[in-house]
Amino acid sequence: MDRPPAVTKGWINRDVIGLSLNRFLSDFGHEAATTVLAQFLIAIGAPPFALGVIEGVSDGLSSFAKLFGGWLGDRVTHRLPWAAFGYALTGIASAGFALATAWPAVLVARAIGWLGRGVRSPLHDAILTDAVPAEARGRAFGLDEAADTAGAIAGPIVALLIIDTVTRTATAVDAYRLTFWFSVIPGLLAAGCIMLLVRETTGRMITRRSLWGGIANLPPSFRHYLIGVGIFGAGDFSHTLLILRATQLLTGTTGAEQAGQIAVGLYIAHNALYALGAYPVGALADRIGKRGLLIGAYVLAAVMDVFLIFATPSILILAIIFILGGIVYATQQTLERVVAADLVPADIRSTGFGVLATVNGVGDLISSIVVGVLWSLIAPAAGFVYSLVLSLVGAFVVGWALHRPATGSGSGSELPR
Repeated sequence: MDRPPAVTKGWINRDVIGLSLNRFLSDFGHEAATTVLAQFLIAIGAPPFALGVIEGVSDGLSSFAKLFGGWLGDRVTHRLPWAAFGYALTGIASAGFALATAWPAVLVARAIGWLGRGVRSPLHDAILTDAVPAEARGRAFGLDEAADTAGAIAGPIVALLIIDTVTRTATAVDAYRLTFWFSVIPGLLAAGCIMLLVRETTGRMITRRSLWGGIANLPPSFRHYLIGVGIFGAGDFSHTLLILRATQLLTGTTGAEQAGQIAVGLYIAHNALYALGAYPVGALADRIGKRGLLIGAYVLAAVMDVFLIFATPSILILAIIFILGGIVYATQQTLERVVAADLVPADIRSTGFGVLATVNGVGDLISSIVVGVLWSLIAPAAGFVYSLVLSLVGAFVVGWALHRPATGSGSGSELPR
């Protein structure tokens, strides 16, 4: 199962395939469960605020678990069992949904599953970084992100098929519970992929630093980079809001039902573009440089905001917005991690991934609250103006951070091209 850390030949190896299949199966499972979660909560009589509480608490716990998972990955000799444990925990949590009769039980199950998700994420990224040569990181992370998104597309489709089939002979609640039970299977298979297909890197440097000691030793260039990522993330609203905005704009001309169908169709195209674009973006980054493409994605997010601010009930304009969103996601989600891998030395790289994931999680929370409040209290355009400003500031700070000469801290980090 062991292999030396140096990889000198082709980047598509057993480890990359195993990790990509792992990401596909994991997202397949938990997105299938998430697709029907809101309807299930309504069916068991949960109050309207329940979903917000469940998602907020779970995302918060996951963000801090990513810090722990990153620190753990630098301290342990064997990362694979811990990563597999995190994936299995997320998969098994769906069984808790199936058994729940009240929304607090769903909250507990979701929180447990998202703790596992938090622990596993930086471990997965650190293992993937070790599996390929530095010059192929863009392609490897691009393929990994594409697999993740493909799972996020396939999971909801299968969930809808299960519901359509089961509700012909049983209640909707029975269909939701069966979907939750089904989603456990790919979750456990994802854990199996880690243990059976991925090989443990030997000869890796193990650190005994405390969590705060590891964070304190992160290179200055990476810390400056995190500031830019955090600023961008604080304005980077969930793209599911694009569905709401498109529905609002089209309802007056097409009617609410057709407007919703068009909006969902555009979002499916957005996700398909995200999935199909992640690998080409990574491959292009390996060829021409990561820095410029990542900054370009942040600027493109600002362009998308401009279109949203001045959007009209035009399907063509809305299609452009969703296309821009898919390109932004494909580039941002792939390259933020690749740049981090370049900036952080190997002995604290897992910690670096954990901190990056936590910064992104906090940014998601801030953006969801601020954009939502501005949208509700002032106008949708106010939220998009806020997002536009932070996107451009984030692009500037990341550009500044990645152009600054590395300070002599003995970090061993390198500024990416």
